[in-house]
Amino acid sequence: MNWKKLVITVFRMAIGWHFFYEGISKLFIADWSATSYLSHSTGPFAGFYHWMGSSEALLNVIDPVNIAALILIGLALFLGVFVRLSAVGGVVLLLLYYFAYPPFGGILASGTEGNLYIVNRNLLEALALLYFVFVTEKGWGVYALFHSKKENTEGAINVETSNSRREALKNLAAIPALGVLGIGAFRDQKSFGVDTLSGATIQVGGVDIKELKKPVPMGKIGPHEISRLIAGGNLIGGWAHSRDLHYVPSLFRAYNTERKIFETLMLLEKTGVNTINIGFPTNELMAKYKKVTGSKIKVISQVHPDMEKKDYFVNIDKAIDLGVDIVQVQGNWCDWLVRDNRLDVIEKMLDRIRTQGYTAGLASHTVDSLIVCEENGIVPDYYMKTMHHDNYWSAHPRENRVPFEVDGKKFADHNKFHDNCFCLFPDKTVEFVQRATVPVMGFKVLAAGAIQPEDGFEWAFRNGADFICVGMFDFQVVQNANITNDVLDKLQGRTRKWFG
Repeated sequence: MNWKKLVITVFRMAIGWHFFYEGISKLFIADWSATSYLSHSTGPFAGFYHWMGSSEALLNVIDPVNIAALILIGLALFLGVFVRLSAVGGVVLLLLYYFAYPPFGGILASGTEGNLYIVNRNLLEALALLYFVFVTEKGWGVYALFHSKKENTEGAINVETSNSRREALKNLAAIPALGVLGIGAFRDQKSFGVDTLSGATIQVGGVDIKELKKPVPMGKIGPHEISRLIAGGNLIGGWAHSRDLHYVPSLFRAYNTERKIFETLMLLEKTGVNTINIGFPTNELMAKYKKVTGSKIKVISQVHPDMEKKDYFVNIDKAIDLGVDIVQVQGNWCDWLVRDNRLDVIEKMLDRIRTQGYTAGLASHTVDSLIVCEENGIVPDYYMKTMHHDNYWSAHPRENRVPFEVDGKKFADHNKFHDNCFCLFPDKTVEFVQRATVPVMGFKVLAAGAIQPEDGFEWAFRNGADFICVGMFDFQVVQNANITNDVLDKLQGRTRKWFG
């Protein structure tokens, strides 16, 4: 037994099977396309891949050629025919995959095998294929039969490649092996479905970007042009507001890996959503996203004071250092500071933000906080206020609601607050918003998922919100963009003029 030749044969067949299976997987996925993969490309050559992904004519060529190349290269390597030519084709294809998501310090470069730096699966497999480009020994395979016949015709018998029955069987062994693996893969597919996470595939889920009716419209806050629909940061940060479903925050965090967050952000930008409002801990992740992808997404950072150290500006300065675009006093902290009669801290924080040349926002869950600030001459560049109606089952009775309870104790009694109602006094909120002289960004417009988007979006816009901030999973992005457009196109009954 020639063990060296056996190892080379198995090595070549393994790579061939990988290519072949990738191609067959895509072939059996209905309407499979590399659109998402190309459109979400990162790195220095992203523009080239985005151009390909945006052209329907090119994709009509790229998709079938990609599938055919994978299948043909895989078959050739597995069976051992045209090995050098197929190895060259494999290297080219793998390098195209590699530079679509280059692992140069980012996290999107690897398909499903983890976060790598410089070296990933695509590069390793390309380097492995170079062996078959430059080295004569290809192992056993169909090519050897033709090679042997040629040698015999010329009268030069090569013992190693003689056309004896035993040697011929070795060179043909890949054919039944392909059949066995193929049958196994077919049975697996029948039981579990097609492997949708094969290479050159990003499954975004939900409504595809092709179903976007039109980009989300824009408005302005200060000098910033931002989308009327703004992405919320709670789903990314894992703050689920899931009432008594205690497992949900962990589920959020498990689903929204860094890769998934990046995919979601890129999809948001393709719909025209160019702004995200985040909790302070997410600033570093957003800075990383913008650095890796070159994104121009606008980041609104919520900040809070360090009351123990009496350092009211520490997080403002940190957010600015991390490259945010707009700075906003966090809603729960606004409520607490008003409740504790520390309006001076709010005023100082807003002044600090403005003196640094940034647009200053003020958020609140309890409308009383904003009313008190307004009465004391503290008016930000925009308000961010919880805005939703209370016509849903889990909202506790109005007569039991207490100002400032949103960030307080959670009760087991259904008649009291339990992370279930965020706009405690909708009528009072609408009255305040109607007279506001600066833009208003409504948030929690769906009461943390208790209200349907069509209902919640319409209610907020009709009652005076200039923008709405909504936490979204990737599979909700296109749908929410379409709903926003539909609501705004058909909106009736709004009496407040549009600010921004």
